[in-house]
Amino acid sequence: MASDVSDQSAPVRHGAIILARHGEPALSRKVLLSAAEYRAFWATYEIGGILPGQTPPDRLRKFVAECGAVVSSTRLRAIQSARTMVGEREFPHHEILIEAPLPPPNFPSWLKLSPKLWGFIARVWWWFFNHHEGQETRAEAEARADRAAALLIGLAAGGENVVVLAHGFFNHLIGRSLKKLGWRLVESEGYKYWSMRRFERG
Repeated sequence: MASDVSDQSAPVRHGAIILARHGEPALSRKVLLSAAEYRAFWATYEIGGILPGQTPPDRLRKFVAECGAVVSSTRLRAIQSARTMVGEREFPHHEILIEAPLPPPNFPSWLKLSPKLWGFIARVWWWFFNHHEGQETRAEAEARADRAAALLIGLAAGGENVVVLAHGFFNHLIGRSLKKLGWRLVESEGYKYWSMRRFERG
């Protein structure tokens, strides 16, 4: 008599996870700022949207059109970036995907730097010297990235690809978490605006 037992031991075939960075923000970076001014700049940057009139790369648009799930962080720049590609299609926004904080070190007020340079310095101080000013620490962000990776893996478990519109550095942390869980980075466009990094189950 033939066995009627269904094969429940077959491995789950996951879809790919594509981590994409949002489009260019509307806030100009062509300024020189003190540390205090950079704090105000970052606070404005965090609530702002993207520069109007941008066209996402065709390849990213194709991934979004064909994927099984699109998700974004709760930041406006990420939501608007996703919206340029999904139209009226609904998609979830997850606070777990927001960018890690960037509090600058308390350098003298006479020192004026570009937002890009301040961002680099603030990330180094946060990463290596635990400078967080009461905000999320590196350890907390890494733990959040682990939870975010688990969320995305769950979405990809059905076999369809997942596209994430979020942020440069936190996408990097999610990528590290995915690698720890056996996922491989099979394609990378770096971390520029609209860039994407594709992970597949190893």
